[in-house]
Parts: sequence; structure tokens; C-alpha cells
Amino acid sequence: MKITPGKIKGLEAVSDKRGIIAAAAMDQRGSLRSAIAKGKGVDKKEISNDMMSEFKEAVVRILTPHASAILLDPEFGLKAAQARAKNAGLLLAYEKSGYDNTKPGRLPDLLDNYSARRLMEAGADCVKILLYYAPSDPPHINDIKHAWVERIGDECRACDVPYFLEFVTYEEGVDEKSIAFARKKPEFVIKSMEEFSRDRYGIDVLKVEVPINMAYVAGTRACKGESAYTRDQAKDYFRRAASVAKKPFIYLSAGVSNEVFQETLQLASETGVNFSGVLCGRATWADAVPIYGKSGIRALEDWLNDQGVKNIQNVNNALAAAKPWFGFYGATSAAALA
Repeated sequence: MKITPGKIKGLEAVSDKRGIIAAAAMDQRGSLRSAIAKGKGVDKKEISNDMMSEFKEAVVRILTPHASAILLDPEFGLKAAQARAKNAGLLLAYEKSGYDNTKPGRLPDLLDNYSARRLMEAGADCVKILLYYAPSDPPHINDIKHAWVERIGDECRACDVPYFLEFVTYEEGVDEKSIAFARKKPEFVIKSMEEFSRDRYGIDVLKVEVPINMAYVAGTRACKGESAYTRDQAKDYFRRAASVAKKPFIYLSAGVSNEVFQETLQLASETGVNFSGVLCGRATWADAVPIYGKSGIRALEDWLNDQGVKNIQNVNNALAAAKPWFGFYGATSAAALA
């Protein structure tokens, strides 16, 4: 595999001195608006764009001194991007929030007034898209998604900017938090990582779910009842997923608590898999949303300066076993790739 100068520069910007991507995520839009509204006890229509920006700016300003990068959206996050610490690179989301629920297949769409070039002009070191993906979906659905991912890959190649693909697995008609889906999730994640590792997509970093649901791993603190896999089986799924990845990959927190995400990373570390870090959002700051909703910006800042910083430091401490992204290219440093 070869990597171009622009992509090297972008990946260096979002990783730490070890070549580990220890990034925070604050690109939530629709879900964040709904969560703030719930905290305030109002309809989400009453949550202004200024409130969205204010929340994001506080998170970015207080947490990025402890992160290698921040993921934001250009709709509400560009002002917040200016508040990030000098050590933190910037990833910008290219997709619209959510998906098309008027058609089957959870089809994605891009922001109307942005392109990879325009995201770079807005300050992005890297471009990220989110895709809901089910290997079990009908071929014509996934063919649309494959072409969509390819198209963005070609755009990022032309601009020589790193391309991060975040995929979230699902199955129509199945609760993704259920034990039924937990049993299917390993193969779904493995097949998705294998598919999007192909060079035709032009992806530089895969932002992936862990291949198990910790709530169903027997013997873990996260497991409160029935289990879908033993601890050894869970480790094997981590190894199988990592073995098919032909691109650097990082783990997303998928909305779990900070405690559960720490335990997840500990389990991943025990397996020795070559993950290159995290892009962690709600596991760091989600508990602050109702505080902001009820008590405002000062209360949010107080919480972030205390528990928020502790949360991101907990995640950072769990990254000791992560491997540098440039190792996927057979290099001992980013400079060696130049």
C-alpha cells in the first residue's frame, strides 16, 4: 500500500506523537438536539442553533487539550472548531445527520453545500462519513451504498485528504441492542471491515464498532444477565475482525458509558489486535447533556472540567496497547513514509 503526502499530513494532524488517533467526537446533530430538548423538558424545535453551537464549543474548548483531534460537523461546529487546542487536529463530517427513512435500506446523503474541497477550506485535516450498513441487505441496496462510498473516495483522492469511513451495522426489524442482534454482530462487523478495506473505496481509516456487544459478554462488568459469548469467544471475534482489516482502524464508542467503553478497550488490548486508537463521543460527554439542559452553560463547563476531563483521560489511559496507524504501511514513523 502507498499513501500520498496530503494524506500523510492529514493523518499526522489527527494523531498523537505515537501515531495513535486519540480523537473526541462532537458531530452529533439530530440526536444532540433531541437530548438537549429532553434535558430542558421542551420540544426539540425550541432548541436553537445557537444552543447547539454553544454546547459544542464548550466540549471542544475543554476536552481537546486532552485529545489528538476533534470530529465536528460543519453545520454547527465550525465556530467550535476555532476553540480547539493547538494540539488537536480537525475532522469534519460530510454526511447529513440520520438517513432517508422514506425508503428501505437506511440510505445516506451528503450535505448539500459541502464537498471534500470545501471541508478542507473550512479547516478539515480529514473528511469523515457515516454509513449504516447491513451485509444482509438486498444486493441492490448495498450496491447503492458501495457506489456512494466509492464516489467520496475518489473525491478525497482528488483533494489528497484522508478519508475516514464510520460504519454502523444493523438489520431491519431487529433491535440492535438485543441478544439476537448481538449474536449476528460479529459476522456483520467482520464482513463490513473486509468489504471496506478494498482499495477501490479509497478509505484511509476505518472507524468501526467493536465486533461484540459488551452487555452480552459473560463475566464482564457490562453483562447484567444472559450472555451471547464467553470472554474467550469475544476475544476471538476481535482477532478475526482485525485480521481482515487492510487499512488502519479505530474504535467508536457507540453510545456506551465511559465505564463500558474502558472495559471494551481493555478487552481489545488483551487480544493484541492492531487497532490505532479511538474516535470517542458520547462515552465522554453524554452525561453532561441533561446538566446543560437543566442548568445552562456554566454548569456544563463545570462538569466538563471535572468529570468530562476524567472521562477522556480514562479513554486515553486505555490506549496504551494501540498501534500507530503508519504501522499498516510497514513504516516505523510517519516521516518514513514521505
